[in-house]
Amino acid sequence: MEIIDTHCHLDIPEFDEDRDQVIAAARKVGVSKIVVPAIHAAGWTRLLRLCDQTSGLFPALGLHPVFIDQHCKQHLDELEHLLAHVRPLAVGEIGLDFFTRDLDRTRQQALFEAQLSLAAATGLPVLIHARKSHDQVLSALQRIRVVGGITHAFNGSLQQAQRYLDLGFKLGFGGMLTFDRSTKLRALACTLPLDAIVLETDAPDMTVAAHRGERNSPAYLPDVLMALAQVRAQDPEEIAWQTSANAQQLLAFE
Repeated sequence: MEIIDTHCHLDIPEFDEDRDQVIAAARKVGVSKIVVPAIHAAGWTRLLRLCDQTSGLFPALGLHPVFIDQHCKQHLDELEHLLAHVRPLAVGEIGLDFFTRDLDRTRQQALFEAQLSLAAATGLPVLIHARKSHDQVLSALQRIRVVGGITHAFNGSLQQAQRYLDLGFKLGFGGMLTFDRSTKLRALACTLPLDAIVLETDAPDMTVAAHRGERNSPAYLPDVLMALAQVRAQDPEEIAWQTSANAQQLLAFE
């Protein structure tokens, strides 16, 4: 079975010592494509080089809200240039984080909306980070229309999920789905139409239950697949095919 990891931070230093082995392990278990979203401008060159040199890795470029203190107007100008000339797969990881303390919400909002406008102008999908902020994110998406995107690590309500779907979005499910205690998330994954769902790891964070306390890896994506198949009582091969088709349709991998 081929599956796609739609959100994995393979470029960051946590993978410097064994990145090639991690990628090889992921390929061995059927992970055919990996989307690598940026978090800050300082990492863009490194991320683009990694994806250019490694088959099956695809870049997304953006400014992550958690690193708001590292972003400036010049970075938006640089992003606009790169979106036009490098043409990454998506704009991301962008969004709003109202969970983490001491992050300026006004600056986050301005940065998010500026990046949405860039995505709209270039016709690229977006990879959304939303923590305790789904209603605010949805409000911005309704005002600044993009071609669609993925709300990664989705943990909102069914009503919020439907609003994302109405705007052309898919919802990313990852390691949290593998934990028995994630009853609300599992119920949501069972209720949503399968064509609304994509798989992700968010490695090195948010690992699966079988590797709790360890660094996450794209090689653990089959655990997410099997958890989704279990809660939906569906054939894993069907889940693999449909979630991969969903990602392909939205992200248009070359």
